[in-house]
This record gives sequence, structure tokens and C-alpha cells, in this order.
Amino acid sequence: MSTEIRYQRLNADNFTAHSLDDFVRHQTVTESWRKIAGDWKLMPNVYEENWSQAQCREIAEDVVHHIKLDQTGFGAFDRERIVGFATVSHRIFGADAGYVQLVCFQISEEYRRQGIGKKLFLMTCEEARRLGAEKLYISAHSSKESQAAYRALGCMPAEEINEGLAAAEPFDVQMEYRL
Repeated sequence: MSTEIRYQRLNADNFTAHSLDDFVRHQTVTESWRKIAGDWKLMPNVYEENWSQAQCREIAEDVVHHIKLDQTGFGAFDRERIVGFATVSHRIFGADAGYVQLVCFQISEEYRRQGIGKKLFLMTCEEARRLGAEKLYISAHSSKESQAAYRALGCMPAEEINEGLAAAEPFDVQMEYRL
């Protein structure tokens, strides 16, 4: 594995429908955060998440579509292979119109815990500021590990819940990051 990670804004030249063919989206979950009677509790919840190649291509096609239309994406590359990516929506929302959504935020399994996610997260924050947002909104995976990673980046529970995003992923934790 190379240690020379290159970061770039995603575009049609460096990201295609096949860019995630070698991406490893795997996570073994043993515990997840659940809201029970108004309080967040860490609960046993054992399962494994794996993206098939078909899922990787579907997600890649979605990213390609949105970076042409209404999102900005950033990628971490080991040579020509994408090993991490993040996208931020251009749509500002919220009662005070202060949020933009962190839509995708993924690091290939073997590249985690190397600072790649932090660098991509900071790039999305800079883009969110450029778009005029005050906060980054995240509908975040509820696993113990994912929540620890978001908290380590400084994310907190969202002050204002985007009901559409919360309904689309009812087990996610709605979070924000003040820019």
C-alpha cells in the first residue's frame, strides 16, 4: 500500500461509474446507538455491511450524476485508485438556511485510521463555507465506530433535524458540524 495519497476535487476526468470497482466498503458492527425513550443508548446490534460490485457501481454512478449537477466531491487517491471520497450538497437548508449536507463520506477499509477521512472532511467543510453554509449536516451511520469517528472530528447532535433525511435513514444519527 502506497503512503502517497493524493487529494483532488472529483470530476469526469478522475471519477467514473467504475471508480469504486476496487473500493472496500466493509464494516462489522457489534453495537449501534439507538434513541430509546428520548435518550441515546448503545445497544447490541450485530451485522456486517459489504458493498457488492453492483452497489459500488450504483453509488459511483450516483456520484458522477451529482457532481455534474448539485454536489461537489473530493477524492483520496492511491496512485489511480480512489481510496476515499466525500461529497457535499450545494443546497442550503434549515430554518436559518445554514446547513449543507455531507452526502457521502467513505474510506476504503484498508485505508481507515490514516487521517484520510479527516483530510476529506476538512475539504468538504471548506467547500460548505464557500457555499455560504454555517454548518455541515450529517445523517450519520449509528454504529459505535462510525459515531466515534464523527465525534472525533467534532460533530455533535444536530440542533435542527432535517425530517426528510431522518425519515430516509431512520437508524442514522442526525449530526452537525459548526463551520
